[in-house]
Amino acid sequence: MKFDSILSEINGFGKFQIQLFLIQFFSRITLPCHFLLNNFMAAVPSHHCNVTALDDVFWNLTEEQLLVVSVPTEQDGTRSSCRMFLEPQYQILLGRNSSEDAKTFPCQNGWVYDHSTFRSTVVTEWDLVCDRKWMSKATTTIFFVGLMIGAPLFGFLSDRFGRRKVLLASYLSTMFFALLSAFSVSYIMFVIMRFFTGLSIAGISIISSVLNVEWVSTKHRTLSALMMGLDGTVGTWILVGFAYGVNEWRMLILAVTSPLILSVIVWWWLPESARWLLANGKTNDAYDYIMKCAKMNNSEDKVKDLRPETLIQSAKDKTKDGNEKNYTFVDIFRTPNIRKLSIYLGLVWFGAELTYYGISLNIAGFGLSLFLTQFIFASMELPMKIVVFYLLNKLGRKPSEMGALFLTAVFLLINMFIPKDQAIARTSVAVFGKAVSEASCTIMYLYTAELYPTVVRQNGVGYTAFIARLGVSMSPLIMLLEDFWYLLPAVTYSTVAVIAGLVASRLTETLNTNLPETIGDIEKRKGKEKAVSAVSMENVRLASGDT
Repeated sequence: MKFDSILSEINGFGKFQIQLFLIQFFSRITLPCHFLLNNFMAAVPSHHCNVTALDDVFWNLTEEQLLVVSVPTEQDGTRSSCRMFLEPQYQILLGRNSSEDAKTFPCQNGWVYDHSTFRSTVVTEWDLVCDRKWMSKATTTIFFVGLMIGAPLFGFLSDRFGRRKVLLASYLSTMFFALLSAFSVSYIMFVIMRFFTGLSIAGISIISSVLNVEWVSTKHRTLSALMMGLDGTVGTWILVGFAYGVNEWRMLILAVTSPLILSVIVWWWLPESARWLLANGKTNDAYDYIMKCAKMNNSEDKVKDLRPETLIQSAKDKTKDGNEKNYTFVDIFRTPNIRKLSIYLGLVWFGAELTYYGISLNIAGFGLSLFLTQFIFASMELPMKIVVFYLLNKLGRKPSEMGALFLTAVFLLINMFIPKDQAIARTSVAVFGKAVSEASCTIMYLYTAELYPTVVRQNGVGYTAFIARLGVSMSPLIMLLEDFWYLLPAVTYSTVAVIAGLVASRLTETLNTNLPETIGDIEKRKGKEKAVSAVSMENVRLASGDT
């Protein structure tokens, strides 16, 4: 008896599944908090060169007058952030001449920052501005490099030792390294701790989504994707609230990590994946969880004749392409069809995540308050995810993913032609771009788990997460291209989104299909598709009279 059939019999989305989602809610809301944390933790306040050393020379000048004679102005009338006059231009106060020809040089005595919004950030802590601003971007990149490495690592561990145990390890290690990063005494220590925080939190990201999908029936998988997506929206709202109330970067890290304490407590009620247990021959444990699920969902009478012996035979059928085999990352590239699947999914994930974080990590570029922009972005995701739920059920996964990526490219291109001084217009277009980009990522979490078979699902999700985080880690660095041409980042993001959409057209539709259990299922599915395609082409040929 297939596991999907068993789930359908015992109500594949009852109290048991709702409890499963609620248990993981506390950990999942920490994901967007850490993914988008640099928007606030590494915010760059307005700043200018520290010229207090001139107080002894111009002791009778006010602070504003001191800035006038020592710091040049930019074309937009603001004070320069990175340069000061080689010699004080005190004659400016007398209105004698302009300072346009006066020589300037980089700040010599550090910077003075505006602390009206944030009391301290990573940027102000270690002066990551001007010629050191790449170091601020690097903190984001290094965090996501950790995620990139952690994804396949936790994917392998989860397929090897089970979802439940490895998820607890992810909770504990994330809290440990987040605590160390909050108390870092140097920039080097900080980025190292952020790397390991990213590596650790990768387990929460990939294991929780797979565990949820593996416990719901076929017709409820789309609903499960919507609920997981809502966790991200709530998490982003929580981040905005924490960032607004906690304006010191060290305390902010601790605040956004604190929900994991509750996650460790409720972990004791978290079930193991019965699919994983069956795929690994642990039929007695799988039987216990199935019966527990049936009891909570008031469906015990539907499986009263089910016995572990039945599941043993089912498990043997599922592992017939490799009895008692421990699957690894290599297996998702071993055979032709699953190799194509992995390549296609990697490319789509790279494009989806690169563009999503290209928008998400650049909220300061739209001209409005950081808090307001982030809140609007998150709020717009809510109705978009409801639309996604409808489209996934009506159109399917493939056309929905393609449409989301193409629309992301369109909104990015539109924003290229809106002047920077029109903050409301730019933010409005960016909100729609962010929403459809978020939709593409939400779809892919479900789509990927549906496409990979149970025996390598966590390895497959780990691999795609690795590729996705590669895209994310590159995203903030692409913003540095604006120094060469201010439209180049937007052009890059748009192009990648279009390419990812075209690659998505090569994926198999999974709407209302059972989850594949073995690699052999993937090869058979592709074989059937080719056979159907060949028959269709033959019918077209005969209908056209071609002999």
